Amino acid sequence: MMKAKAALFWLAFLLGCAGCRTGPATSEPVIGITSVYDVNKVSSSAFASVNFAYVRAVADVGGVPVILPAIDDERIIERYVRQLDGLVLVGGDDIPPAAYGEEPHQTVKELPKQRYDFERKLIAQWLESGKPLLGICLGMQFTNVVAGGSLIQDIPSQIGKKVNHRQAHTVKVEQGSFLAEILRAEQVSVYSYHHQAVKDLAEGFKIVARSEDGVAEAIERTEGGFGLFVQWHPEAMDDKAHRDAIYGALTRVCKAKK
Repeated sequence: MMKAKAALFWLAFLLGCAGCRTGPATSEPVIGITSVYDVNKVSSSAFASVNFAYVRAVADVGGVPVILPAIDDERIIERYVRQLDGLVLVGGDDIPPAAYGEEPHQTVKELPKQRYDFERKLIAQWLESGKPLLGICLGMQFTNVVAGGSLIQDIPSQIGKKVNHRQAHTVKVEQGSFLAEILRAEQVSVYSYHHQAVKDLAEGFKIVARSEDGVAEAIERTEGGFGLFVQWHPEAMDDKAHRDAIYGALTRVCKAKK
């Protein structure tokens, strides 16, 4: 209970600070960023953190980043959805295959239950709200599962090793897609680090990029609001223009809706 109250206090404080500004700064969207819940980070208790690259990527394009602890509390989740302008879903371990009706592959490393329970509720409510959403790596997979899709549990053993999805590689972007428009390219070099990917695509989404082995590398929401999801990590890439294009798309949509 104390943890939940502390999380709600800091959210209210940060949102209040963002809202009390005057002048042009009031148009700055407040962007929530999910965090990694690691039960092994310290010996005596769990630890929540996020790679600062996500924070920097949001701030660099005019967003006000707010890190969201994985508090499985309906009251707090509802307030996140109500008061945040946009949301970034970050990377992490694997979704329990039971969530899409499968037994786990031997390579699966499941998310801590605390984070899984929190994010599945947050994603479901966020999709319902229609607010702008950006999913990175696990964020793409998690959204697809919550919306009714399924996953390839291990690319190397189930698809092959033609493409190493744990390093830089080339992705082909669908012509005419929103992603192609913001990247101004139909083929890009990206950095990724994942062994899972979308298998059955959920309704309301479309695949807009694939790697050479046919694996889905990006999807977009086709109904219900703005949603862009990529398997790679633009925030970890040296290509600032690419990074700003992805994260900037989120903040622009958020600003337009304010």
